[in-house]
Amino acid sequence: MIVDCAIYQHGRRTERPADLSDALDQARAQDDAFVWIGVHEPSQEEFDHVSREFGLHVLAVEDALKAHQRPKLEIYDDSLFMVLKPVTYEPRSDEVSSGEVMIFIGDSFVVTVRHGEGSPLSAVRKRLEAEPDMLRHGPTAVLYAVADAVVDHYLEVAVELQADLEELEAEVFSPDIGGAGSTASRIYRFKRQVMEFRRATGPLAVPVSRLAGVAPSVAEVPFVDRSAQLFFRDVNDHLTRVNESVDGLDRLVSDVLSAHLAQTSVRQNDDMRKISSWAAMAAVPTMIAGIYGMNFDHMPELHWVWSYPAVILVMVLLEFGLYRLFKRRGWL
Repeated sequence: MIVDCAIYQHGRRTERPADLSDALDQARAQDDAFVWIGVHEPSQEEFDHVSREFGLHVLAVEDALKAHQRPKLEIYDDSLFMVLKPVTYEPRSDEVSSGEVMIFIGDSFVVTVRHGEGSPLSAVRKRLEAEPDMLRHGPTAVLYAVADAVVDHYLEVAVELQADLEELEAEVFSPDIGGAGSTASRIYRFKRQVMEFRRATGPLAVPVSRLAGVAPSVAEVPFVDRSAQLFFRDVNDHLTRVNESVDGLDRLVSDVLSAHLAQTSVRQNDDMRKISSWAAMAAVPTMIAGIYGMNFDHMPELHWVWSYPAVILVMVLLEFGLYRLFKRRGWL
């Protein structure tokens, strides 16, 4: 469905076009104007009408309808097509989820397509309408503002994930040995959230570097003002920080998992030593009792009046000696 449609002239919003079919013609007929249409999860019929009016490429239209795309930047004859993946973080469930924003920009028009809930488009439009000097730069300003909002939110999500990782580290290195299974499950779930985050941030590096003009051996991107490269460089710097944070999170969570597995192995070895020690202590009296329970006629001290207390005393002394030995070695 079409969420919003407006014509902007000299950086200020004008009347909403009465008919979508006339919106682009009205914008091109005015000086320094463009039309911005926002669409949310459009159907085939709804977007076919938009694509015909703005001459959008059939491959880009297919991507915009199907969603589930990697972040990318594609150049067509009459438009530029960019895909971004906004990310949201739910602190109560510690889950990262991503939506999708597709942006078409061309001669005097911007079409934004949103999938999912993790999208900054409403806030971006309000912010741009409050800054006419920025909006005066036309479709390029919209592309920059959306990319900047998405990447800035990446930084916030990275901070939240870092805090979660610190909690996991504290849990892993806690002296409490209980809940090993739940800790391993939390580490695995956290690693999956980092992977989901990486799918949104990693592939975006190349498109943003192209817009910023810092990618090697890349021609100038059409439909984007060359003067805007400085702004996209700021976005590129923020994205680089995010990707470095994601790489650090991924390495650290792998180290935390390795440390957890090592601690679990050590604790299991300690448990096995304790079990073996108690089994050895139980085996000594069992062995003595077993020997004297064989009922042979000719056995040492069998008919001695002090045999019973003597055997009990020997058992106690052997048990005490084994206990001291295992305790000294740290097995008990």
